[in-house]
Amino acid sequence: MQTPAIAVHIINNSGNSLPEYATAGSSGMDIRAFLPESLEIGPMERVLVPTGLSIQLPEGYEAQIRPRSGLAIKHGITCLNSPGTIDADYRGEIKVILINLSLEKQIIHNGDRIAQMVFQQVEKISWVAADRIDETQRGAGGFGHTGKQ
Repeated sequence: MQTPAIAVHIINNSGNSLPEYATAGSSGMDIRAFLPESLEIGPMERVLVPTGLSIQLPEGYEAQIRPRSGLAIKHGITCLNSPGTIDADYRGEIKVILINLSLEKQIIHNGDRIAQMVFQQVEKISWVAADRIDETQRGAGGFGHTGKQ
C-alpha cells in the first residue's frame, strides 16, 4: 500500500519541468539547473547553481539536497554541504553548491539535473541538563575505533 503524498507548494520560475521521481522506488526527486547560459566549473572550483524553485514545506519537515551519483562518478561533480538542509520556514530560491573534483573543466547547462531533493520529517527535542549520562559498551569511542574491517 502506498503512503499518501504530502502536498508541498512550489513556485517554478525556471521554465524547466518540476522536480520528479525518476522511478517508482526513488527516494529523491531530481532538480535542475536554472541558468541563462552554460556554466563552466574548473577543477576544484565551487559554484552556487540556481534552480528557479521556491517551496513551502509543512512545519515539521525538511528537504535535503544530495548529490547525484551519475554526476559524481562520470564527471567528478558533487554537492558540498551535503546533505544541504532546506528548513520549513525558508522561502527563498533553492540553490545548490556544486564542486568539480575532476581534473578537467565541466560544463553545466540550463535544465541539467544537478542534485536530488529528499524530504524528511524532523523531530524537535528539548534539552535536559545533566551531570552525567548513561554508560554504553562503546562509550566515547569514535572515528574508526572499531577497526578497518
